Amino acid sequence: MSQVCIATYRSYDDKADFHKKALSIAVGLTVGSWTELPEAQKAEMEKHLGKVLSVDVHEGGPGERYADIRIAYPDINFSRDIPALLVTVFGKLSMDGRIKLLDLDVSESFAAAHPGPKFGLQGVRELVGVHDRPLLMSIFKSVVGHDLPNLREQFYKQALGGVDLIKDDEILFENPLTPLEKRVETCMEAARKAQEETGQKLLYAVNLTGPTSQLAANARKAIAAGANAILFNVLAYGYDALHELSSDPDIHVPIAAHPALAGAFYPSPHYGIGASLLLGKLMRLAGADLVLFPSPYGSVVMPKEENLAVKDALLQPLHGLRTSFPVPSAGIHPGLVPLILKDFGTDVVVNAGGGIHGHPMGTAAGGHAFRQAIGAALNGTPLKEAAEAPGNEALQAAIQAWGVKEA
Repeated sequence: MSQVCIATYRSYDDKADFHKKALSIAVGLTVGSWTELPEAQKAEMEKHLGKVLSVDVHEGGPGERYADIRIAYPDINFSRDIPALLVTVFGKLSMDGRIKLLDLDVSESFAAAHPGPKFGLQGVRELVGVHDRPLLMSIFKSVVGHDLPNLREQFYKQALGGVDLIKDDEILFENPLTPLEKRVETCMEAARKAQEETGQKLLYAVNLTGPTSQLAANARKAIAAGANAILFNVLAYGYDALHELSSDPDIHVPIAAHPALAGAFYPSPHYGIGASLLLGKLMRLAGADLVLFPSPYGSVVMPKEENLAVKDALLQPLHGLRTSFPVPSAGIHPGLVPLILKDFGTDVVVNAGGGIHGHPMGTAAGGHAFRQAIGAALNGTPLKEAAEAPGNEALQAAIQAWGVKEA
């Protein structure tokens, strides 16, 4: 078979002939009609025709009968960009009843136009100089309406806690109190001061915002001001915007993809786009070095099966692309660290907001508690036992506040 993209759908219908439906999708999203064409024209159009590869029907009760359908779409039909691919395989089809796009297997030719993450998991590890443990990320919180001195103080306290990355809140946009370049300069100054005390490098992922036409220019401004990472709300701007940023030789810092708006796409079993495709494969293909997604433990819950599928999509071999760092997020506290390592392994970023800022002993102690929990989990020491060790008072206070969920 020539170069094709293979789409996998799940279609729900109590009465449909799924084989006929699959054929109508394959034809309708490619050549439009087939049986009515003259034979001579069929020969000419054959290379554009979608092909049904499989139809796997699952009988169930009312409302639960479905089929998993795989269709191959010839690459010749669309340009080498993710928007063209998505419109081809799911544009109008997304509005045609209960059908969900579960996965896409792109061709080598399509993947060749997408170099993927510029740094990837190992590149991020190189930048922070950490190779033997999960990374720890802290999140700016409650920053809307704060000025630069307040921002600097919050950043400095987080940095003192031993975190490897600090990211802006995704709702922190350009504003008179904390303009982009001044924000970067202020926070990187605090990072340098903290590094003098801790000896630890860290990345500051500044939120990249503004009109789409200005994104690259704003990224360059941030980098010129000292930014060493970027946070980007990919789904608000589109995968191609991420691809353009990640492919730009002047944007030579890691990009962390935020999952804002993802809930409009993946949670329904009947509609939308599967989480592992939406937040895994397509983010990686478009060039995200780190990808945030809801954890299975906290306040914004994604089922664990979907979580692990996202992780696999970021880490499994994919056309030779670098792997992307999985960042399960929301509701994370130190007592969850053993479970995170059990589910995600050591190639994971432990990402915390309230679990650091809400620590009874303060923000810096919140970071220390996580580092102590990570060390204990790597050594196979139960957290409650580790909390009794001298110097681990921060972990002890965290356990008293939030408890422990051992693996």
